[in-house]
Amino acid sequence: MADISGNVYFESFIDYLRVEKGLSNNSIISYSQDLKKYSRYLEEKGLKLPAKVTRTDVTDFLFSLRKRVSAGSISRILSTIKNFHRFLLREKVSSSDPCELIEAPKIEKKLPHFLTCQEVSGILKASNLKSRQGIRDRAILELMYATGLRVSELATLKVGDINLEVGFVKCKGKGSKERIVPVGGVAQQSLKKYLSQARDKFLKGKASLYLFVGQGGRRLSRQSIWKIIKRVVKKAEIKKKVSPHTLRHSFATHLLERGADLRSVQEMLGHASITTTQIYTHINQRRLKEIHSKFHPRA
Repeated sequence: MADISGNVYFESFIDYLRVEKGLSNNSIISYSQDLKKYSRYLEEKGLKLPAKVTRTDVTDFLFSLRKRVSAGSISRILSTIKNFHRFLLREKVSSSDPCELIEAPKIEKKLPHFLTCQEVSGILKASNLKSRQGIRDRAILELMYATGLRVSELATLKVGDINLEVGFVKCKGKGSKERIVPVGGVAQQSLKKYLSQARDKFLKGKASLYLFVGQGGRRLSRQSIWKIIKRVVKKAEIKKKVSPHTLRHSFATHLLERGADLRSVQEMLGHASITTTQIYTHINQRRLKEIHSKFHPRA
């Protein structure tokens, strides 16, 4: 943590996030980058003790960012600073919270991109099931669409995390929170085929706890899974921009379209707040309006 500042408060806060809150390495890196910007600003202002920071100092810092970063980034950085000053308050380092009355900038919600059922079907069928690579890639895509897992969650799945007899997968999401997600019959069959016909060929006698492996039996990285999706989408001749998260968005959208309740979808996605999941209801409302406008005689 010395790369953020020499200040023990910043170091203690990161230790708190890592040990007590159990945040992932990616979250720790994000917090560290935000704090680095903040600590640099405080040093320039001669504020060596974060406990002495005032509301004006925080707002001036956020104002200084407006030409360099987006409103979304400013909102995220403010969230980091708020958590930091709440930590100081909790540890009785500060007697007040300078961020208490500061509101984040309003951000226009962007509706997530998703695929139609036909497009998903085209992608899932594009892998060559006569090759070990194609069998593995099909299993990856089937599992992502069947469960809505994040790519980071998929990459760290272990063989023991999947129960193909009962039909569920156990994964660790953000903040190392564990959840159980059902796996449908089609994805189960695809995974069984991968485990029985392809995985050992990648391992070549080596051992690995991880479910999805590549050449030499090494665990597939997030970047490798991105490349697999990009390759298969191109083969399926899908023109839309598709990322691992697109499959996650499609999973949630298609569930809600078919009548799934929001709480169940929230649990399967691993969202801490149902507000995050509610963005998918906006997609359905928009699509219903498009259908109404297109087909109603008096629309």
